[in-house]
Amino acid sequence: MRSTGKTRGGRGPGTPATAALDAARIAYTAHPYEHDPSSSSYGLEAAEVLGVAPERVFKTLVVDLGGDVAGKLCIAVVPVSGNLDLKAAAAAFGAKKASMADPAAAERRTGYVLGGISPLGQRQPSPTAIDESALDFETILVSGGRRGFDIELAPADLIRLTKASVAPLSAR
Repeated sequence: MRSTGKTRGGRGPGTPATAALDAARIAYTAHPYEHDPSSSSYGLEAAEVLGVAPERVFKTLVVDLGGDVAGKLCIAVVPVSGNLDLKAAAAAFGAKKASMADPAAAERRTGYVLGGISPLGQRQPSPTAIDESALDFETILVSGGRRGFDIELAPADLIRLTKASVAPLSAR
């Protein structure tokens, strides 16, 4: 892992995500950076500022399975270099359709603000699916629970801690 941040035992910003990693004794690297409030894409901003390929930086999206399971919210983790394929997300969760969750509902469910939603340490854990492309890398970056803070960890550790399934979710 890159040495620009701090690993378990050291501290980046304390968030529920880092607390979950510390409690599980999972190695990670914290990557805090100065967030530009005028940035239109949090994930692409992180990739650029941290000097990491956008394919290795993953965004956490909250989807609503709507008609199949009224109000059931799930988490989809996809590379910032692509977009979420909602049909693929629905299939990954065994539903007929999926839509993006209402932003306020996503914040209430996760306990994080948009642009800082981490797949880790959420207020109310939800079923999670991670795009299969994560397995192409030794480490990936996900939000650490704040705008301007990413966490680098092994995809297998993220999958294990979130109890995620792995599926093709990204429309590139």
